[in-house]
Amino acid sequence: MTHDLQLDHGKKLFFASDCHLGEPDYETSRDREQKVVSWLDEHMDVAGGFFLLGDIFDFWFEYHHVIPKGYVRLLGKLAEITDRGIPVFFFTGNHDMWLSDYFSQELNIAVFKEPQSFKVNDTFIQVGHGDGLGPGQRPYKLLKAMFANPFCQWLFRWIHPNVGFAIANSWSRQSRTHNGVAQPFVSPDDEKIFQYCLDTEKEQHHDLYVFGHRHLALELPINPKSIYYNVGEWIQGFTFGVYNGKDFALDSFD
Repeated sequence: MTHDLQLDHGKKLFFASDCHLGEPDYETSRDREQKVVSWLDEHMDVAGGFFLLGDIFDFWFEYHHVIPKGYVRLLGKLAEITDRGIPVFFFTGNHDMWLSDYFSQELNIAVFKEPQSFKVNDTFIQVGHGDGLGPGQRPYKLLKAMFANPFCQWLFRWIHPNVGFAIANSWSRQSRTHNGVAQPFVSPDDEKIFQYCLDTEKEQHHDLYVFGHRHLALELPINPKSIYYNVGEWIQGFTFGVYNGKDFALDSFD
């Protein structure tokens, strides 16, 4: 399925990923949240849409009547943006894959759990988070399938939120420790998301592929008419992508 998105003259699309709000502590996360809000504020007047590409939160899980404490400044800003008629698209990552209907109902934000294709005027763009894409990673893909299983999520909801959030936050910290910081770029052959884009391009052409998860800003040509971008992260680099209707560019917010 391809989503149609009309980008008016002078408007731009903005892409950000991997803010991991909530880690490593309250004060640091609060400062980073304010930076994200400032970034949204600064570009709101020229925005034709915002794409949040997953792991915006270091952990997010929705019970039927409970959501994680905090993030009111970001949530309020997102509500202001959609109230102004500016679309926001949220792609769940491996740390916030348990979004349910809160964002769609309360904030009027479209939530996607898999990569999506967009036709922006005459440009075809595929957008997603990026975890689990590409060759290999079988153990992780099995674990992700288990976490995404509705029955497993139903079981987790029977755990009291105080206990459930403590367990999940501990797992999230261990996941970061195990995976470490972003690995340096070696070659396109080692980039799993890039390999996924190569395979996708064989089946359906996209002018741009825009993903997160990698924690490393990247620009890699797929062929003469197609480019893969990774928009990096908002823990140290504060990088993002911007598309003006003709060109895509990576930038940083300071």
